Amino acid sequence: MALSLRSTAFACLTALSTLFVSLPAHALDETQKKEFGEFIKEYLIANPEIMLEVQEALERKQYETRNAKAADAVAENQKLIFSSKYDLSLGNPNGDVTLVEFFDYNCGYCKRAMSDVDDILKTDKKVRFVLKEFPILGPESLEAHKVSNAVKLLAPEKYPEFQRTLLGSQGRANEASAIEVAESLGLKEADIRKSMAQNPNDAQVKEAYTLATNLGITGTPSYIIGNEAVFGAVGAVPLKEKIANMRTCGKATCS
Repeated sequence: MALSLRSTAFACLTALSTLFVSLPAHALDETQKKEFGEFIKEYLIANPEIMLEVQEALERKQYETRNAKAADAVAENQKLIFSSKYDLSLGNPNGDVTLVEFFDYNCGYCKRAMSDVDDILKTDKKVRFVLKEFPILGPESLEAHKVSNAVKLLAPEKYPEFQRTLLGSQGRANEASAIEVAESLGLKEADIRKSMAQNPNDAQVKEAYTLATNLGITGTPSYIIGNEAVFGAVGAVPLKEKIANMRTCGKATCS
């Protein structure tokens, strides 16, 4: 099949670029270097969509590299990801598929993604949903997560409602707002502060940060399902598809 003019020009440009980069500095004189540079500039101005293609190719490569790193980290950290002693879960405790979310109480995307998770848990009674507290949005987030840890220790049965209430609240989550939510569920501030003093959640935070680093997670929400990491608030549909894939082929993405 004959190449289009655009494809031919692009092929020539690629070949010339490769040749130019591979040549020693003395192979082209200054006039030739200038002419070659002007040719590239003119071609890109005439065909600016090429830059979009390059950007897409770069993003695709980075995504694949990131996912490969995450897959290795998931394989090496199964217990800490899916069964950490610090984490509590929602949904079916004996579910056939586990979905893990790294979240921060002050993450706006996490707040909006709550409806995605709630939809999954409402429509699929066989999913286990693990809450991985990952305070990365400043001192107030650390404060809120310390209170959250106290709630988990004092009244684990009330933690799911506490977590959904605080994450779904307006304004910045901090120590005061977290204690207010806990008190509304029947816990006493004195007990919360005593637990916070006796049981700082430094080890929990360190574990979450170490896992995130290994998995290539730099923001929230991020999810782990099967052998994959899913970065960002992607919506309920992609997550449901990966859950279905887990049941079909045992992987988040079936080949």
